[in-house]
Amino acid sequence: TALSDSRILGKDEGVGPEDVAIDDEGYLYVGYVDGRIVRFDPDGKNPDLIANTGGRPLGLDFAPSGNLIVADGYKGLLSINAAGAITTLSDSANGLAYGFTDDVDVDSNGIAYFSDASSKFGPAMHARDDIMEHGGHGRLLRYDPATGQAEVLLDGLQFANGIALSQNEDFVLVTETGNYRIVRYWLKGDKAGSHDIFMDNLPGIPDGISANGDGTFWLALFSPRNAMLDSLSDKPLLRKVAFRMPSFLQPQPVHHGFVLGLDEQGQVT
Repeated sequence: TALSDSRILGKDEGVGPEDVAIDDEGYLYVGYVDGRIVRFDPDGKNPDLIANTGGRPLGLDFAPSGNLIVADGYKGLLSINAAGAITTLSDSANGLAYGFTDDVDVDSNGIAYFSDASSKFGPAMHARDDIMEHGGHGRLLRYDPATGQAEVLLDGLQFANGIALSQNEDFVLVTETGNYRIVRYWLKGDKAGSHDIFMDNLPGIPDGISANGDGTFWLALFSPRNAMLDSLSDKPLLRKVAFRMPSFLQPQPVHHGFVLGLDEQGQVT
């Protein structure tokens, strides 16, 4: 497969690289489970420590200012300047603290669209707990640097995960991991402020999504669908029983990653 032919970069540098951001000079920025954000040369060599958030850096993207915007699972939405200084942009919205700030995409005006995967279950408790409970604790949010405020665009999502803006920034996508689907929120036009389903019934468990700037989205699926989870989808009481079982008896993901290319109409490319 195409993924099996991929070249692994920074293999021994750290654990848990969730996202990659690329600056204007082609340098790669990666966040690790120990809080470090490391920059690599364009060829993936010469790692250089940029900052340590003291949390869990997940989603990464550059703002027009050149600052690196970070969705940190514990710390919230952060900004890191060229000197490595860290500023907290937002850690709550509508009076509710972020429990699991997950991914971020920044538009051409510096407005950040980001996800709070679960306001109840943080990174230390793992995504599986939120998905098993299926309580709709996820949110899609927007942070405007002009006002310094974050607003909730959507709530009630089942583990709000990856975030990606369309080429013309007329809509933003959020992967809803617990529902095997992608939700589209309209930003411009007659549908602005409304949302719909961009792609449903995905063949695997969706994670991150990114846009290539030319009308294609790349969607990561980290495991095939789980038959037990599917069978419990409309049985909240049985889900609660399964959630209370020892972790080794709960549904486990199968480590088999794959990637889908999607156009802006939700068709596989």
